[in-house]
Parts: sequence; structure tokens; C-alpha cells
Amino acid sequence: MDRFVSTFTNKIDAKGRVSVPAPFRAVLERDGYASGAAGGIYCYPALEAPALDAGGERLAKKIDGLLAGLPDYSDERDELSVALYGDVQVLTIDGDGRISLPESLRAHAGLNSQVTFVGLGDKFQMWNPEQFAERRERARAKVHQTRKLFGAGSRPSEDEDGGSEGARG
Repeated sequence: MDRFVSTFTNKIDAKGRVSVPAPFRAVLERDGYASGAAGGIYCYPALEAPALDAGGERLAKKIDGLLAGLPDYSDERDELSVALYGDVQVLTIDGDGRISLPESLRAHAGLNSQVTFVGLGDKFQMWNPEQFAERRERARAKVHQTRKLFGAGSRPSEDEDGGSEGARG
């Protein structure tokens, strides 16, 4: 699997270290991360949530693509660069599969004793467990309200699609 999927909650130790879930480490390795190598996990405060966005080279390339779509030296490009790359911390995974979360990142996400890792495909997020539970409920409620837009739950009956109207007559 080459996507970050599922949800895991792990403890933060007294030094601010937390274990990255093994399935997430496997995705990072396939994305070019090698323990002890130059580079690491790109991690920055999420723009619209009290969470942290994180990922490997694939995430960095997506950010590069967003920036490339904006005119050089434009205010929009500069603002997005500052908001994303200006706050990036490059985190390395130690031999025990842990990362150290800097205080500035922990403060943004309200992380104290636990972190909930949430897979989002090309990236993952780190949340305060209670705040993520609320976020998950809002997301599920929104999807429930809009599921018909996605084509789920709205199959035409035989009468609506004309499939059996002629057979009855």
C-alpha cells in the first residue's frame, strides 16, 4: 500500500517523542525516506485545523506543484510559501520508530500526552485525540448530508428509469 490510511493513537513521552505507526513508516520508506539519511518527514501546522500535516517527498512535490501553479513573485505564491514551507520542521525517525515533536508544533495542535495519527492518502495528520474525535464526527455528518452528491444512496427505482414500466403494461 502506498497511501497513508487508518487512524492510530500513540503516547507522547516526557521528551516529546512519539512512535510513528508502523504502516505510516512503511509508506514513508516507499516514498524515499531512509532512516538516518538526509531528509525526513515534512511536518507543519495545518492551515485550517488545530493539527499537524506531515508526509514525505510526495507531500513536498504536491506543495511544489501548488506553488508552481502560481505566478513567480506573486503575493499568493509568497504567502503560500511562507504558510507551508516557512513553518516546516523536518523530523527524523529514530531507531525505535519515534519522532521528536518540537514544542511549537505540539502547541499548535494542542498535543500533550497522546497523538492521533490520521491517514489522508498522500499525507497524514497528527491531532489531539479529543479534537480529532470531534473532527471525525463533523466529517461523517457532512458526508451523510451530502452523500447523494457522491452518487451513494440514490439509485433510481425501476419505475424511475423506465426499466420495468413497459413490462407491466
